[in-house]
Amino acid sequence: MFPDDATCLEYLVVSLYPDGIHCPTCQKVTKHHRDASRPSYTCQFCGHHEHPMKGTIFEGSATSLKLWFDAIYLMASTRCGISAKQLEREIGVTYKTAWRMFKQIRSMLDQDETFLSGVVEMDEMYVGGKDKWKHEAKRPHAGRGAVSKTPVHGMVQRGTDGKHGRVVAKVVADTKADTLIPRAKMHILPATTVFTDEMRSYNDLEDLGYAHDRVNHSQGVYVSGDVHTNTIEGFWATVKRGIGGTYHAVSTKHLQSYLDEYAFRYNNRDAIGLGMTGAFLAAVVRKDAS
Repeated sequence: MFPDDATCLEYLVVSLYPDGIHCPTCQKVTKHHRDASRPSYTCQFCGHHEHPMKGTIFEGSATSLKLWFDAIYLMASTRCGISAKQLEREIGVTYKTAWRMFKQIRSMLDQDETFLSGVVEMDEMYVGGKDKWKHEAKRPHAGRGAVSKTPVHGMVQRGTDGKHGRVVAKVVADTKADTLIPRAKMHILPATTVFTDEMRSYNDLEDLGYAHDRVNHSQGVYVSGDVHTNTIEGFWATVKRGIGGTYHAVSTKHLQSYLDEYAFRYNNRDAIGLGMTGAFLAAVVRKDAS
């Protein structure tokens, strides 16, 4: 479907300008013709140049637009992701370029506008190796810039009527109530049923108007009727397999961008048309768009 840069640019124009290109000089949508020598379009009336890649992740990149589309396809075609080293080999760019492309693509996959309702499961996980494998100076008892595992908080809406649910996963400073409860209020709509484990940080959920029930993992109870957190734990398993098997290790600084990728792939697994690749391409927007 995308054999060259021209085809990729044409697809981008159709996606970014569904109603046609608006000319700021003519003050209306006008016919624009593709420039032969550069990736831009010119208004047939006044000659205004429109640059479709301006304000997108492709702006200012010397890398071919086709290679960007190839990278998005490879990134979208796997459940657990691929490494920048593999992308370097697959499309023939340098490692630095491959890493930057991944970083730019992940920057589109934000979770802030995800809202959950119905039945929602909440849980937390910790990312990082065991302390015994760390350098002495980084172990918690060392007292010199000690590093511990990074906490991640997740919420997943169960699917209904044959449709899959959605997930939100965010790096958090800690798993105290003052941190987790505001996150629940941010993403979970009122009157939602929330299932958690027995952690005390979730004690105030019922006071906020949520129907709250628990499973007591410490007592060996993991399912009680329809009360469980198996859905979010299944998502955690996918994240851990991806990080451990594909990337081996992820720093706290970049962990959120990887979580955004896994959450985006989970939330769009029912995508039609071009499937997951189409969902990734649909996430390309112009930052200067009104």
